[in-house]
Amino acid sequence: MKHNLRTLIIGALMVALATVLSFITLKMPAWSFGGSVKLGSMVPIILFAIFFGSRWGMVASTAYAIIQMMTGFYPPPAKTALAFFLVVFLDYLLAFGAMGFAGWFFRGFEKIRSMPTLSAVLSAGLCVFIRFVCHFLSGILVWQSYAPEDMPVWLYSLVYNGGYMAGELILTCVIVFFLYPALKRVIKPNNGI
Repeated sequence: MKHNLRTLIIGALMVALATVLSFITLKMPAWSFGGSVKLGSMVPIILFAIFFGSRWGMVASTAYAIIQMMTGFYPPPAKTALAFFLVVFLDYLLAFGAMGFAGWFFRGFEKIRSMPTLSAVLSAGLCVFIRFVCHFLSGILVWQSYAPEDMPVWLYSLVYNGGYMAGELILTCVIVFFLYPALKRVIKPNNGI
């Protein structure tokens, strides 16, 4: 019970840190259509899932997804229940919830290679890629009305979401690369602090 309470508290702190970091936006390159790169906002949730497992990671990432939805929800252009559901599911619950799988990915990569830092970076990269896929699909299914008339919807979604998600991918992987080895000295995987 004491271990679960400690894990829950650490998870809540990681969700709070991720939320604060999500408000710090980095300048986007001129070629980007939109979106924004946050200052490593996914890193706390991803590292929490790596150290404490996907079950706890899913709890934290779902809480984070709900907070992201509460602080930045954009109503879909199509005023249908399906469009609303797809935005909630693809742009928030599934996109941000995917970070909780980092622990599961980490265990799989670590079995393949006995290089924990590389496993952590690959896990983070895969989580960010899943988030990109969710936003890409949402761009095609829900946000297609924003595409320029002379551009295919899939290309618009790829360019729009790929522009900022590439920045998120690079930044997240670099931060995990440097933070994971330092935190591993303090936090024992699956054992808490």
